[in-house]
Amino acid sequence: FKHWNKGLNPTDGCDTRREVILAAALEAPSVGARCALAGGRWWSEYDQVWVTSASALDVDHMVPLAEAWDSGAAAWTAARREAYANDQGAASSLIAVSGSSNRSKADKDPADWLPADQCKYAADWVADKLRWKLAADAAERESLVRLAEACPAATVTYEQVL
Repeated sequence: FKHWNKGLNPTDGCDTRREVILAAALEAPSVGARCALAGGRWWSEYDQVWVTSASALDVDHMVPLAEAWDSGAAAWTAARREAYANDQGAASSLIAVSGSSNRSKADKDPADWLPADQCKYAADWVADKLRWKLAADAAERESLVRLAEACPAATVTYEQVL
């Protein structure tokens, strides 16, 4: 998966990672040469903490690259894998979170890891899987069914990538 390409605006000097961080800022950072970010403020959804330094953020793939690979991306072209790894077409595909929460999640699926807001996470996970036509294994499906039953107000919305 080639990730952190030139992003949506190849002329702005910001790669996909920095574009996601900028889009997620609740207080915008200043943007310097070569998209160096200073200041700013972000809310890390996974662990429910405020982050005040862009360097303390990771950009997480909602469905981790290893999970995507095991769920069908292994059969994709290199171009489709790059599109997946840099997907800014859905707000939940790439998410700026604290580095520690992203490392805690690693490449786990909802059967093995859940953040504080489990309902939103499960809906976003399912939306990303459906968006990219990725499969779910039995343990993952079982966990998602339990979450759906516990989260009757959660809504899954997505636009499928062709």
